[in-house]
Amino acid sequence: MAQNARVKGVILDIENHPVTDVNISCSGNVSQSDANGFFEIEVASNKKTVLVFTHISLKMMTLTVTLKPNETFVFNPVMSGSEEQMGEVFVSSRNKKRVQGITIINSETIRKIPGANAGIENILKTLPGVNSNNELSTQYAVRGGNYDENLVYVNEIEVYRPFLIRSGQQEGLSFTNTDLVQNIDFSAGGFSAKFGDKLSSVLDITYRKPTEFGAVLEASFLGGSFAVDAVSKNKKWSAVTGVRYRNNSLLVNSQDTQTNYTPTFADIQTNINYDISEKWQMSFLGNISQNKYLYRPLTRETKFGTIDQPMSLAVYYEGQEKDQYDTYFGAFKTIYKVSQSFNLKLISSLFHTTEQEHFDILAQYRLGNVNPDGTTNPDNVDFTRGIGSQLNHARNDLDALIANIEIKGFKEWQTSELEFGLKYTRESIRDRIVEWEVIDSAGFSINPPIIVLPRNNQPDVPYTGPLLPYQDIRATNFNTINRFSGFTQWSNKGALGSSEIWYTIGARFQSWQVSGAAVEGKNQVVFSPRAQFAIKPDWEKDMVFRISGGLYHQPPFYRELRDADGVVNPDVKAQQSVHIVLSNDYSFKMWDRPFKWVTELYYKSLTDVNTYSIDNVRIRYVADNNAKAYAQGLDFRLNGEFVPGTESWISFGYLKTEENYQNKGFIARPTDQRLKFAMLFQDYMPNIPSVKLYLNLVYNTGLPGGSPSYSDPYFYQNRLNDYRRVDVGFSKVFVNTNTKVAKANWLKNFKELSLGLEIFNLFNNQNAITNTWVRDVYSKNQYAIPNYMTSRVFNLKLNARL
Repeated sequence: MAQNARVKGVILDIENHPVTDVNISCSGNVSQSDANGFFEIEVASNKKTVLVFTHISLKMMTLTVTLKPNETFVFNPVMSGSEEQMGEVFVSSRNKKRVQGITIINSETIRKIPGANAGIENILKTLPGVNSNNELSTQYAVRGGNYDENLVYVNEIEVYRPFLIRSGQQEGLSFTNTDLVQNIDFSAGGFSAKFGDKLSSVLDITYRKPTEFGAVLEASFLGGSFAVDAVSKNKKWSAVTGVRYRNNSLLVNSQDTQTNYTPTFADIQTNINYDISEKWQMSFLGNISQNKYLYRPLTRETKFGTIDQPMSLAVYYEGQEKDQYDTYFGAFKTIYKVSQSFNLKLISSLFHTTEQEHFDILAQYRLGNVNPDGTTNPDNVDFTRGIGSQLNHARNDLDALIANIEIKGFKEWQTSELEFGLKYTRESIRDRIVEWEVIDSAGFSINPPIIVLPRNNQPDVPYTGPLLPYQDIRATNFNTINRFSGFTQWSNKGALGSSEIWYTIGARFQSWQVSGAAVEGKNQVVFSPRAQFAIKPDWEKDMVFRISGGLYHQPPFYRELRDADGVVNPDVKAQQSVHIVLSNDYSFKMWDRPFKWVTELYYKSLTDVNTYSIDNVRIRYVADNNAKAYAQGLDFRLNGEFVPGTESWISFGYLKTEENYQNKGFIARPTDQRLKFAMLFQDYMPNIPSVKLYLNLVYNTGLPGGSPSYSDPYFYQNRLNDYRRVDVGFSKVFVNTNTKVAKANWLKNFKELSLGLEIFNLFNNQNAITNTWVRDVYSKNQYAIPNYMTSRVFNLKLNARL
């Protein structure tokens, strides 16, 4: 019974009077409307169910529903006595999420679509408003925000990403295990108050609760995964457990830098459920992850320049990098059903991460001209413009412990819902930074760019100034942050004339204080009202119009408290955004197949902005709240069955975001991704339907990036080239749910079995993520050498389901 769903509502006649004594029946269950016309009945979940409404003086009526476990569908029928009103209506939780502006992503699509870093984030990057120019990273920016502005929940529990990651190839595995996922919901803005305090987006993931034994296996040249579903005989216990391993050598070896690269990214994750009774349920979510990144660069050769003046950079390396990120996560959740319409939840979690970033790498370079006329080997440098060396050193260590405890409630009435929650969080951070860089050009040490020192006129005039590293960051921080937060929101469904309307009104608050051995911040409080309104006109066309927004805050996390020199400012204020989203959702049929066209127009006005710079995926904040900014844009998405039985979509987005720091004027923010086009396409051969095709295409215009890290963006701001990438996968399906297999055939043991070929970066586009700046000893100029991402790579992948 705990796996059932419910249908409830109020039955009216054609004069809008409640109808009493209506009999409602389905699959042996019977209910009856009361004096107010209200009814409620339980129905089986995950299967098509027909409800029959009968009355002694009114015509019979039927409703066909397909609902998920524990889902409640509100249905308010009008029964007529003059004409028979029979038909079939398909309903699901998608209707509710549609009016909330939530994008639903099919978990099966995620497992099939190719990508250098396949998973949920790989699919998100094809949605409008979601941008990333780094296929090795799982990080993404949404509508002008950065990577730290996105909320990620698994089973209503907030999850975190590592602190010290500076490049995509160090990341390894995303927290979310695709093999365990059941539902994926995503909102790119204007989300309701029940979600946390971030400025950009919400990714809400639910792991499945298995009902029978099953297993999933995936293996490829990039690693593998294995997941098992288990259920006890009495159905009270259930668990889903996954183990993953990943090795990025195949991708990293396709870059310009030749390396000895030994990564081991592995984790184990489990979600255990126990139904104590029909009213009381408990669950545990646990994860242990260990990412070891051993990197020893050898040589690098990069060609750049123009056709008339081709140039080459050759680099020879000594040294190595040893990074390790160990995370431990555990969360306990219990749900108590006080009544059929009132639930209480208690959620507690503990996240512990220990991270180290240790490296000593000496790079000796030679910059020169390549002969363009072909009279000599074009790989040979005819004229050397610059020589020098660069020594990078780091001994960065971080230990963070984050504890949460939260109580949430959910109360529903006939057409409305009330949700509320209260949460306490304690963050304990222990961080040591020792990082410096020494640059030598033609035998002379280069002085720091931001410190005024005596001019170096050697050999004519002896240099009397100190010898300093080009960059030097040293800090030790021990900080604790205590947070109290809460929310309440009310949702209702009603009518406006002949149109259906939905509205949600809510608010959040958060109070926090930063303390430490050497700092003591003041207590700060923010209040965030939010609202949504949707209307579905009584038109022949199936359209929903929505407006949502509010006042959003992002209280600073530890990364946002630490400035570029590693110093913690305990009084950094919460960034604030007034956000408004207008959208239109149009569902229609084309070629007798379902399609949907979604248009969203948004605007954000940001104050108390904490400006930052991005180097690959590492964000460095200024930590002074001395800026204001805005973001505006327009997103389109067309999705549907372009090929019968498969879902595909096309996305387009326009974005403009600028900031004004210290009233110097507005300039582009680091995430100013002006245009974005993406396509996700699934197909199969008509004559051989067991051969599938999966296409993942992304085009993004260039980001403001690639400038030297010390440069003032008001004096110099460089844009990278456009990001263009196509990943394609071909799959031969040997067994699926529709395949008939003889009993004697060994394939009968599989529910699904397929073998695929993936081609990453099909057209071998050269995409740069940053620039390396090298000096010309003769002209004193600096050249931007692009750091290219991965080239074309082939991969084989095996998928099996038992």
